[in-house]
Amino acid sequence: MTGLILLGGFFLQMALGVPLYASLLFTGFLGILGTGNLTLLRAIPQQFFGGMDVFSLMAIPFFILAGSLMNRSGLTDRLIDFSRLLVGSVRGGLGYVNVVGGIILAGVNGSAAADASALGSILIPAMEKEGFPKAYAAGLTAGSSLIGPIIPPSIFMIIYAAMTNTSIGGLFAAGVVPGFVLGLAFMAMNWFFSRRYKVPMTDTAAVRARANTILRRSIAALVAPLIIVGGIVTGVVTPTESGALAVVYCLLAGIAVTRQLTWSGLWDSIYETVRLTSAIFLIMGAATVVGWFLKWERVTQKFASVIVGMGLLEHPWLLMIVLSSIIFVIGMFMEEVAVLTLLTPVFAPLAVKAGIDPFHFGIVMTLNVTIALITPPVGACNYIVAAVGKVPLGDLFREIWPFIAVAMTVLMAIISFPAITVTLPRILGL
Repeated sequence: MTGLILLGGFFLQMALGVPLYASLLFTGFLGILGTGNLTLLRAIPQQFFGGMDVFSLMAIPFFILAGSLMNRSGLTDRLIDFSRLLVGSVRGGLGYVNVVGGIILAGVNGSAAADASALGSILIPAMEKEGFPKAYAAGLTAGSSLIGPIIPPSIFMIIYAAMTNTSIGGLFAAGVVPGFVLGLAFMAMNWFFSRRYKVPMTDTAAVRARANTILRRSIAALVAPLIIVGGIVTGVVTPTESGALAVVYCLLAGIAVTRQLTWSGLWDSIYETVRLTSAIFLIMGAATVVGWFLKWERVTQKFASVIVGMGLLEHPWLLMIVLSSIIFVIGMFMEEVAVLTLLTPVFAPLAVKAGIDPFHFGIVMTLNVTIALITPPVGACNYIVAAVGKVPLGDLFREIWPFIAVAMTVLMAIISFPAITVTLPRILGL
């Protein structure tokens, strides 16, 4: 009963517009007061700062800064031109460009929100001009942005790994194939809708005429994802080191190669990085307080007892279906970092007891949380693409459900076939 009261109080605070981290902290505070043991209050600052004081989390600001520098130095535009050269010369070509652009950008910043903003501002108007309905263009952009947290690097995977002592490099390797599978699924969807909307063939004569120039200009942009993904997956550098190298490279490329990075752009990138990193770390710290209280109240053990009583530990596939359903429902109403930090300590131990591979469950958990980014009513990426693409939010909400269905289908495939996630880490010895 106490848990239901706290949950109700938390959502009431959210409805009143209280910042998420403050809502979480106050929920933990009320929970401790409810125990009557006021000495436990000293745990609040300890857990709050302890939740942020994790070395592996230092990779997060580096990846955010690298992505921001890519956008402001003109490297992102070059990647989109490269994508257009690869897949833009077919019916609905810009839809494929949208997805391929999402795949390439996923190898830089690990943030769906950043990818949605970068892709949406350029491709939504272009897709509308090509013949796509604007709401569909926005929906595809939101869907493509989901690839960002799956293909390494991934902010969500870093958080999950930090909370479960799982190898970040192994998780990153486990996300490569599922990320491409998700991209292929959205490409198949674009093939269908391109014909449904009777989008004409794209005239890419001008693009093909500039093929050599585009390829030459794209080299500088393609180096950044190679540094990050290649360095981490091969084990040459740690995720934090790869993020730092990517920042240095993007900074030098923006100054010496594209010559588009200004002092103002650099300052804006640093400001954006500090703002986003601060928000993530505050939420993580506050969620750690609530997570600690749930452990103190043995909520994890009680939930595990329910799962054991249902016999789900003996059926790993069914267990993941049940946990995914819970994450999906909660993710519709709560910010994704909070969902990940609150549910991981509860769900991950159950997966281990059921014999599920840690990398496999980590990808399932990450994709679950990622899908919440486009699921109404909260879905942050929906608001981003609606804003940058000037699309009415109601139209986007009506259009987004097929993309959610495609993402959920990929999730079911990953749950059903663990080899999709665990094969590459095993090949690489991770």
